[in-house]
Parts: sequence; C-alpha cells; structure tokens
Amino acid sequence: MSDHADYYELLQISPNAEPETIHRVYRLLAQRYHPDNRETGNAQKFRQLHDAYIVLTDAVKRAQYDVSHEQQRNDRWKLVAAGTRSETDVDVEKLIRLTVLEVLYTRRRVEPNNPGLYDRDMEQLIGRAREHLEFTYWYLMQKGMIARGEQSRLLITAHGVDYLEENYSTMMQHRRLPSASEAA
Repeated sequence: MSDHADYYELLQISPNAEPETIHRVYRLLAQRYHPDNRETGNAQKFRQLHDAYIVLTDAVKRAQYDVSHEQQRNDRWKLVAAGTRSETDVDVEKLIRLTVLEVLYTRRRVEPNNPGLYDRDMEQLIGRAREHLEFTYWYLMQKGMIARGEQSRLLITAHGVDYLEENYSTMMQHRRLPSASEAA
C-alpha cells in the first residue's frame, strides 16, 4: 500500500463492501480507465485501481491493509480532535476558505478544459486533512462558491470567483496558512 492510497476511496466503495461488490465496481472502473479505452483511458489510474483490487480481494492482504487504513483514520481524527486554538478558529477557517477558493480559481484559469480538483489533490496542495476540510467544503457549497463537477471534482463557481476577488487582500495579509501542528 502506498502512503497516500485509500483503496476504498479509489474504488468508491465502503470499507464494509462485500467481495462481489468490489469485483463489480472494479470491472466497471477498469473498463472506464483501461489504457485501450480511447475516450476515458488512463494508465496510471488503471494501475491504481488494479493495485486496490488485488489487495481488497485477497483476504490476508485486505486484513493487513485494513489495520493500516484504520490506523491512518485514527491518526487523522486525533488531529481533528486536537483542533486549533479556540481564539483563532474563525480566522483560520476564513483563511482556509480563501485558500481553497484561490486554488480552484487558479486551476480554472490555468486549465479551463479541466478545471476541477479531487479532494485528495486539494488536501495535498493546501496541507490539510480531509476531515479538516469537510466543514469548509460544506460552507462553500452552501454559499454557492464551489460545486461538485464531473467525477465529484471540486469546482469554483462565478460567485466564488467574485467572493475571492473581493476578499483577496485579506488573504494576502496572512500570506501563509498555519500548518496543522502550528494551529493545534
């Protein structure tokens, strides 16, 4: 298992999924991402799916993976439980929102034909765990500033662009989002 691969997320299944479900979902995704598929083929994604399938369909490998997967989830939730200093929670959240919007704004400008980002990419770009971003995504979606597009990718909306441009000076004053360890 690679350090960042979440095989359940990759296959878009629950950790409680039955072997038949894993097989059925894998076949569907493998057809979509097989390198021979001229429209949606993606060799790297296909290899990742295959690796996930090999691990999750072998009882011993899956048990080993589940132990490390559960440990990783527990480690993440420890960070969530630790939270940030209460006097700066609101300020940090505002800055995270603006950072998410800036990343999506830049992506839309740089790659207009492929403007969306997966949650995992966003986590890596801004250095925040998914659990720390769930509230941020919820808020920004409720306000109509971001949306889910093709394959559940995050996209900035026109309203989000306007909001970012109006509040960009606030973001520039803080220049840097504190790391999770600094905020704890």
